[in-house]
Amino acid sequence: MRTKYFNDAFVGNGRVTASFSKTGELLRLYYPTIDYKQFFEEFYLGVKINDSALIYLHNDINNSYEQEYLENTNILRTKILNSYFNLEITQIDFVPISNDVLIKKYTFRNVGKIDLDINFLENSKVITNLNNDTCGYIKNNCLIQYNHDYSVCTFSKENLLSSQVNDIDRNFSDGIIKGKDYIGMSSASGISYDIGTLKPLEERTFFLYIYINPNKQKSLLNDLDTEIDKLKKLDIDLELENTKKYWQKYVKDHDKLGINKKKIDEKMKKNYNRSILLFSLLTNKETGGISAGIEVDEQKTKCGRYSYCWTRDAVFITKAFDIVGMQEETEKFYRIFCKKTQSKNGMWEQRFYTDGSLAPCWGYQIDETASVVYGVYHHYKVTKDKKFLKETLKMCENAISFLEKYVDNMLEDGNKLKRSYDLWEEYEGYSIYSVASIYSAYYSMIKIYENVKDVLENSKAKAINIPEKIKYYEERQKKIKEFVLAHFYKEDKKSFVRNEDDEKIDISIVGTVYPFGMFSVDDKNIKNTIEKINMTIRTYTGGYVRYEGDTYMGGYNPWPIATLWMSCYYLIAKDKTKALECFNFATKSASNLNLLGEQVNNDAMRPAWVIGLTWSHAMYVVTLKKLLEEGWL
Repeated sequence: MRTKYFNDAFVGNGRVTASFSKTGELLRLYYPTIDYKQFFEEFYLGVKINDSALIYLHNDINNSYEQEYLENTNILRTKILNSYFNLEITQIDFVPISNDVLIKKYTFRNVGKIDLDINFLENSKVITNLNNDTCGYIKNNCLIQYNHDYSVCTFSKENLLSSQVNDIDRNFSDGIIKGKDYIGMSSASGISYDIGTLKPLEERTFFLYIYINPNKQKSLLNDLDTEIDKLKKLDIDLELENTKKYWQKYVKDHDKLGINKKKIDEKMKKNYNRSILLFSLLTNKETGGISAGIEVDEQKTKCGRYSYCWTRDAVFITKAFDIVGMQEETEKFYRIFCKKTQSKNGMWEQRFYTDGSLAPCWGYQIDETASVVYGVYHHYKVTKDKKFLKETLKMCENAISFLEKYVDNMLEDGNKLKRSYDLWEEYEGYSIYSVASIYSAYYSMIKIYENVKDVLENSKAKAINIPEKIKYYEERQKKIKEFVLAHFYKEDKKSFVRNEDDEKIDISIVGTVYPFGMFSVDDKNIKNTIEKINMTIRTYTGGYVRYEGDTYMGGYNPWPIATLWMSCYYLIAKDKTKALECFNFATKSASNLNLLGEQVNNDAMRPAWVIGLTWSHAMYVVTLKKLLEEGWL
């Protein structure tokens, strides 16, 4: 399987999710959730014009590309111009809201002076393995690539010109698909269609559908034909228009900041709108689980994979959800996802699939557990819904019980618990960010008890001694703060450090101020640390890397999250100039389609890794709101 590191664009409806390259190539297709399953290893399209060999639609020396979303939608348009034959192809990709099918609309236009005879070819390889072997099957003018669980169906309203189930790679590049078999044991198969002859300035429209059938729900042999025939009868132009209206209304309804009515930078508006649209695509509608991003590295050649839900990331993403009016999704995250994924001992493991199943892990991070308690209280501050606090109280109490064991172990220098990984999942031990998150969890628990006290007293639940609990947690906060000052502030550096082992300057130290509120911006030690941060990990473009010597992905790349973190710090410090400098860096670093990455290429000021990182977009929305509240935009 070739590496496909960059998803440049996304479409979907919350169940079907597809990612594309900047040239419009379909890279990944997920169903029935946003992170599982992914079906395609490869999906190649091409045209044979007159007597040419195959011209790959998304990778040809004579092709030029333009790509954009239809305004405020999750509908992608890619324009392809083949300069050799003067053929213009407009590709529109979308998933209807009510039909779980990826629809690809093609408009072929002859902008040259000679007739063009066009064949359209498709070659797809579906992911296969020993326990779920995939085969090809031509039936009802459809390519069905099936295994035990699912059938991936590629078809059009038009009749097939030809098909090839076996050995498709042997002759696909010649632009000729031919084969005698209608069924065969191959995970790669192909089909072709006759688009016809286009005279100069003539154009023709063609539709390609990709539908995934759950075989246990609808029989491959007896029900699938009916489902395909039903999809063929869809009025595609009507479906496209309805999908367009849905997303544009979605953006309008969720523009709770009124951004689109304000006179601010257009790219800021577009980044904000794209954030809203991305949030919807990457949230599991059933559980509230939130994917960190669409996968970029299935083979784990550069990372441990991304298409999972980290509870810590999701907590800060839900802060953005609350800003854009996605409270229902936030509450599903806490009421369904977090309850489903919490271990009996009160902790949360490192990461999960968005349906709540445990994902591959290599350790735990204590801030994952602490952040959930923090997030519950901060969601309550938005909704003032005491019923929500009551329903999540037991979950938070269980989390605090686990944190108690961790804090006891930390303060006693014990070895009863395995060491926690830090925020960046690289260091095992006590780190300043993780400890600060526990401080904030205690603070949040205090506030939860203060706000839920009357609800508990009026219920049949056994009353607890809330004043005594609050006093105890305040004492714990005090001890944690003393621990941080004793272990993480280094007089010789005049700065806090991220841990005692490597004593590096790390952007996550800012977490002690924002979001966790352990120290104020006026604290002398914090001021010294901020000066050190600016001296050591700020790049020449105004962005911030994570920490000294950060070599992840092979370079000193600034991160939007890190830079927006600094913007939030400067907002609290009332430093307008620096807050805007940091925010403007994040604004400029978005892609042409207004997607923010995990990292930024300093020279190109474009995403350098994981395009469409949900946490980056969330921090962007959170910071934007704070800037508006200050009147600085």
